Amino acid sequence: MNFLTIGHRGVMGVEPENTLRSFVAAQQAGLDVIELDLHLSKDGALVVMHDTDVDRTTDGTGPIADKTLAELRALDAGRGERVPVFEEVLDAVRAPLQAEIKDVQAARALAEVMLKRDLVSRVEVSSFHDEAVAEIGRLVPGVRTALIGSRYGTDIVDRAVDAGASTVCLNIRRLTLEVVELARKADLRIIGWVVNTQDHLRLVRALQLDGATTDYPEIKRTGRFTA
Repeated sequence: MNFLTIGHRGVMGVEPENTLRSFVAAQQAGLDVIELDLHLSKDGALVVMHDTDVDRTTDGTGPIADKTLAELRALDAGRGERVPVFEEVLDAVRAPLQAEIKDVQAARALAEVMLKRDLVSRVEVSSFHDEAVAEIGRLVPGVRTALIGSRYGTDIVDRAVDAGASTVCLNIRRLTLEVVELARKADLRIIGWVVNTQDHLRLVRALQLDGATTDYPEIKRTGRFTA
């Protein structure tokens, strides 16, 4: 498979993260996959935001789970953008998506949308939580899943296999050759994150990873030429 460049929350280095504006910019930049994050609103909508609360990325305050979709829609998510729902992203861009879910409840809501809209070939589902990865795999036959690791050891490989994941998305600052070799023996794809510098990109290519998640679209262009 060709080396993949994955747009982190769109292109969050240059546009407001997890907004339609950011996702469209990622597609226009030619990134191979667009990554986004999903939470459930108080009334069960699959809203696209990273944090559990709205404070950092909007002009509001408080937990997402305590707000209805209408209340979330009233917030400014940066440059006048509104908090999108997952279905809007599906319609706004054509690129493949990597959807990160925060818990089992979000997995169940996402499964409904994936089955209704036949998204198995377009959407890979990722999570830091083993049980969420296993749940989406149970609910959506054939779905591609990824286990994310930030502070991890070699156990990440066994955890991914046990959860049924085909990919591990790993913090490159903790990535070792031992983990890479174990993942390869387990037939797992490996994505490195977050790759925002040429040094990080050279490391990713030296370790022969399958792709890199980046905040900046330039990585797509320079990645072709970095050995």
